[in-house]
Amino acid sequence: MTDSVVGAGDGTRAVRAGLPDPVKHEPPLPGPVFAAHYHLPGDPTGPYTYGRDENPTWTGLERAIGELEAPGQDSVETLVFASGMAAVSSVLFSQLRGGDVVVLPSDGYQVLPLVREQLEAYGIEVRTAPTVGDAQLEVLDGAKLLWIETPSNPALDVCDIRRLAEAAHAHGCLVAVDNTLATPLGQRPLRLGADFSVASGTKQLTGHGDVLLGYVVGADASAMASVRRWRKIAGAIPGPMEAWLAHRSIATLQLRVDRQSATALTLAEALRGRPEVTGVRYPGLPGDPSHKVASQQMRRYGCVVSFTLPTRARADRFLDALRLVDDATSFGGVRSTAERRGRWGGDAVPEGFIRFSVGAEDPEDLVADVLRALDEAAT
Repeated sequence: MTDSVVGAGDGTRAVRAGLPDPVKHEPPLPGPVFAAHYHLPGDPTGPYTYGRDENPTWTGLERAIGELEAPGQDSVETLVFASGMAAVSSVLFSQLRGGDVVVLPSDGYQVLPLVREQLEAYGIEVRTAPTVGDAQLEVLDGAKLLWIETPSNPALDVCDIRRLAEAAHAHGCLVAVDNTLATPLGQRPLRLGADFSVASGTKQLTGHGDVLLGYVVGADASAMASVRRWRKIAGAIPGPMEAWLAHRSIATLQLRVDRQSATALTLAEALRGRPEVTGVRYPGLPGDPSHKVASQQMRRYGCVVSFTLPTRARADRFLDALRLVDDATSFGGVRSTAERRGRWGGDAVPEGFIRFSVGAEDPEDLVADVLRALDEAAT
């Protein structure tokens, strides 16, 4: 990255992130490199030897993500993966051994219980505590790794990353933060003391609902070498086309995040005015239980709003009545989505709990659609 981009704003950085130096007659963002092997006469030296290890298209994307997650920190390394869960698994299984202790959030992403089963099968002790109130502090003693998810999915609780990281390091414990919901433009975990920032790039980072991707960013060379080795062993690598699409999409990240965050706040405020809606959560709301901590470590509050309708039937009618919102399980895309989270059975939420991902539609159109759907659901 050039010196002019290092000190630039988020929009400029997103547009320029990871681009190579300009070459006459070449595109600003070179196309994807499809290669299983590379010409390699003589000793196997150099950056590209075999397609499972490295790819020039990954390199550009990794550089771009690193510039967003940790601008100006040249020592930071980024690795991209085939999915968010591939990235999560790479940190957990590369850093932990039988007999180690890991602390997970009890209210995190619903696949974590499956991860817990596998960790325990390897002889790793798993402790859990909720995100709210920095409760994970109470179970840190003797832990090797602390896993934080903030804001949590789907409840949108927030914990104090810096406080938890300082306490964990005092116990000799590594810290990983799931930064999926916040994105690098919402918070930068490494600057708050974390050892790893991990995310699903499937969500708002790429933002178009057409790419499965994950990444890990870390500043410790030894720890990241272990993550890289795990990626090589597991083969959890992204395709070149997916990596190229992700890099292309990052150029509009700041535009999308700002629009979606602003609309999310507008929607949350509108929902709070509805008598049938309870438990509205959005970290950007001044009255939200998470707002004080979120405002100290987040620069943008994300695109997800959660709330509860009185019954499962009422929630289903609401979702059916929406015209501008897809009933889908992902979040972060330019098209708004919503779902009744209780249908999966993995989250401790009421039957009428809705996770709503705000897209890039005109805010007045989206809010009007939601309010109309709430009216129809009441009949």
